[in-house]
Amino acid sequence: MNHTDDRPPTTVGDRPVALADGQAHAWTPRTARIRFREGLAGPTAGVAAGHTQANLISVPADWAYDMLLFCQRNPKPCPVLDVTDAGSVTTVLAEDADLRTDLPRYRVWENGELVDEPTDVRAHWRGDLVSFLIGCSFTFEWALTAAGVPVRHVEQGRNVPMYVTSWQCRPAGRLRGPLVVSMRPVPPAHLSAAIRESSLLPAVHGGPVHCGDPAALGIDDLGRPDFGDPVDLEPDDIPVFWACGVTPQAAVTASRPPFAITHAPGQMFLSDARDEQFRVV
Repeated sequence: MNHTDDRPPTTVGDRPVALADGQAHAWTPRTARIRFREGLAGPTAGVAAGHTQANLISVPADWAYDMLLFCQRNPKPCPVLDVTDAGSVTTVLAEDADLRTDLPRYRVWENGELVDEPTDVRAHWRGDLVSFLIGCSFTFEWALTAAGVPVRHVEQGRNVPMYVTSWQCRPAGRLRGPLVVSMRPVPPAHLSAAIRESSLLPAVHGGPVHCGDPAALGIDDLGRPDFGDPVDLEPDDIPVFWACGVTPQAAVTASRPPFAITHAPGQMFLSDARDEQFRVV
């Protein structure tokens, strides 16, 4: 099945930012952050092309070591790009950014339950929160496109489909939960390029965790993703699955920390870092 008792609720149905503004791919990251600060919301695939996107999870300081250990033990879904000091709303990934306002949409969690999905979390912010910026697979889509690999969800103007799997992450302290994956359909002729190009970017999830039969991951219907949108496959497309940075949200649902703030699935932080900085050569 493509869900478990630990499955977080699905995200709200914002339009992809790239559709809301046809020039979004050419924005600077700062322009994107300003637009999000003003209230624009939606999936960020294709926005500020060439710049690294990141997942966000903020937890109380007394849970920060558990989260850091969870990320260290599960580097495929949770590659850490930055960790802030307690209470800090800034990141070295974009020094003029405010982590409370500069993502399109957030999720607020209390005791593992989703309680709000605002576009600004200043009213929810706490002085003891430690924020983790985690690599996002949207970052390697530029490399797939450059190698001639079609990116179906971008072509179809949809959010990438994401699924809660039956594979369990390695527990860490009080945190446990299932692996979440994103799926991109790839034609057979482009499969080797998709694997090669994404594997050269381990800081943003790297190569796929599985290619082919979704049942091997406990997914029984690709047309019913747990997050994001269903994507149409061409007749010969192979479903290819990458570890996903929504995995910490599944851990929040399973482990029930007293409080957490995360990004809404597919609605990422736009950093000033360039994608090629994370490419292994």
